[in-house]
Amino acid sequence: MPDFTIETTYRLPVFRRRTYEAGTLDEACRAAIEDDSWDIAEKDFDSSGAIHITGIWDGAHAAYAGPPIQIPQQFDEPVQRRARHFEILLGLLKILFDDVRAARPPSLDWLDRSAWAIARGEAILAGDPDPEEPVDPPRTGHVLAKLQEDQVRHAVAAVLEIDRSFDPLTPEAVTDDDIHAACITAVTAFDVSDVVGSAEFQAALLAIRSARRRLASD
Repeated sequence: MPDFTIETTYRLPVFRRRTYEAGTLDEACRAAIEDDSWDIAEKDFDSSGAIHITGIWDGAHAAYAGPPIQIPQQFDEPVQRRARHFEILLGLLKILFDDVRAARPPSLDWLDRSAWAIARGEAILAGDPDPEEPVDPPRTGHVLAKLQEDQVRHAVAAVLEIDRSFDPLTPEAVTDDDIHAACITAVTAFDVSDVVGSAEFQAALLAIRSARRRLASD
């Protein structure tokens, strides 16, 4: 059975309490940050950080005697695990933002990566190891419809062309802000329960028919 030399670490907060005279709160905080004198420092053992791994070497008593082995990320300091995961979540959010702005549905690759990111985030919060890949995406819901503001603008032009009671209003007079506010109001006020219920019933029938065809072919 092989030997490994493991270096473990925990952070011990060191604090001081000193009075600073300053014109504003920000100036006082800046003075405290830039103060290099720690002659009155104290250690806060009650608030020490979690034990984490900071070095691994192959062999017994081999610390710094050879090249270190890469530390698995789940054994990093918890704050470092969160910081690295923040970068992953930020990247996924940027991808989603671009898709939403371009009115594209999220890709299957994005859904898979997001499912793993969610599972990993929950593991980090619980102090557990990273999940194994791949992680099945959550199957909790599907987008039934999306209200597109550019399509609403087309509808505005069509309505104004047909309904002369709005004369002399032109499509150009309806601003993007008018359309955006109207879409929010419409989505908030519109009761889609009947539509969703009908879609759920239709989906149930399709699932039943699919299962019957599958069983009949076995």
